[in-house]
Amino acid sequence: MKKNMLCVLASAALLLAGCAGGKKADSEKQAAVQQEEVKSDEAVRNQLTEQEKADGWVLLFDGKTTNGWRGAHMDTFPAKGWHIADGMLVVEASDGGESTNGGDIVTDGQYAAFELSVDFKITTGANSGIKYFVTEAEKQKGSAYGLEFQILDDAVHPDAKLYTTFPGSRTLGSLYDLKKSENVHFNGIGEWNTAVIKVMPDNHVEHWLNGVKVLEYERGSEAFRELVKGSKYAAPEYNANGRFGEAPKGHILLQDHGNEVAFCNIKIRELK
Repeated sequence: MKKNMLCVLASAALLLAGCAGGKKADSEKQAAVQQEEVKSDEAVRNQLTEQEKADGWVLLFDGKTTNGWRGAHMDTFPAKGWHIADGMLVVEASDGGESTNGGDIVTDGQYAAFELSVDFKITTGANSGIKYFVTEAEKQKGSAYGLEFQILDDAVHPDAKLYTTFPGSRTLGSLYDLKKSENVHFNGIGEWNTAVIKVMPDNHVEHWLNGVKVLEYERGSEAFRELVKGSKYAAPEYNANGRFGEAPKGHILLQDHGNEVAFCNIKIRELK
């Protein structure tokens, strides 16, 4: 009887070891699959199709270097606050303040009429933005002036409920503090979303989010100037070098607002 009991216990131990080994193997297999998915995802980032090339698209970020970018109001790329990982350009979390860590970054080039596409992924409570027609004429420290496609976690960040005159004008996809976005389809925290800004040669402008147009306006029109009058951009400092938002051309800017946000597939084509 004792011998039989020992055999049973030994068999049970072997079975448990086999189960544990199986679970470990399954866990390792799952981790390997996930790693392969990351590598596969990274491999297709920051690439243009032959059709995109034929249509005039160019990459603004190659996925490996900061070539083509520098700090706003700076001659070089920020020494801290930004990094490149897995084909992503990442602004790092700091204190949640506006341009208090690495600061905003801008393209070397300036653009007048264009279509810009940027994939972004935000963390919980994050705030950032994509600005355009940034001239740096103010030569100030802090966030550079420009029209802004707002990037925000509307559910958590308090800025979603703030505005100067126009309710909702600081929510995701909005023309910051000027015009609220509509029909917003957000893929969620930690998921990739695609922002598209279209500026036509006649100054008709559109914001798109995940394939849906969320707003449009006519830059420089009387209606646009009325929006500016009702916003924080009516302040003299924003208009000291010409009417706010009406520069003939400007840089593209990615904002450091003290929260972690990742960017990739940053591409542009100029329109004529």
